[in-house]
Amino acid sequence: MFYKTEENNHGLSHDPFKAIVAPRPIGWIGSIDTNGVPNLAPYSYFNAISDNPYFVVFGSINYKDSIKNCEDNKDFTCSLVSENLFNAMNNSSATVNPEVDEFNLSGIKKESGKIVKAPFVKGCCAALECQHWKTIDLPGSDRSTGQGNFIIIAKVVGIYIDDKYIINGRFDIASVKPLARLGYMDYGVIGKNNIFSKNRPKVNKQGDLKAVDDWDGIYR
Repeated sequence: MFYKTEENNHGLSHDPFKAIVAPRPIGWIGSIDTNGVPNLAPYSYFNAISDNPYFVVFGSINYKDSIKNCEDNKDFTCSLVSENLFNAMNNSSATVNPEVDEFNLSGIKKESGKIVKAPFVKGCCAALECQHWKTIDLPGSDRSTGQGNFIIIAKVVGIYIDDKYIINGRFDIASVKPLARLGYMDYGVIGKNNIFSKNRPKVNKQGDLKAVDDWDGIYR
């Protein structure tokens, strides 16, 4: 099948776009408003976009509290969502008024940031402390109505890692078991049974691909 996205006449019972762009990491965004009220919300339009320096991005459908707080206070946190935190993460996605603290609503304790004002999730395996760099209003967005799509780009200025997940000098994803967002209302878990390693290929002088060696454990 093929369809043009402007008409979006895919003929399916549900829009397949987000199921195609999957799995997606979940950015569990912690922020604080100008009155000091914490906010916590998960965003699956989230990813790292640079590692020197570290930059991340998350996108919001409509102008939500997280976007306003990030713009007002210029910082936020992103807590890694592991399998054991699924229910708390899901509970924090409830639509509530700005004065509601989603940490409390979801039964989550706060950990204070070392650099930023915003808190992160106490007990998470890792968290990023981020400083707002730029907001991009995508075409068709209207701040006066709060409708549209808004993207936050931020620099990561601090990283928290629970030491028990550092094994042999690496952040051990297999033991962390991070959640991933799939399409529709589906999620996945990354664990030891679905992780594999492979070296990047090289070419010989003739430009042909050489046999790929087993990974030697050194990331280049």
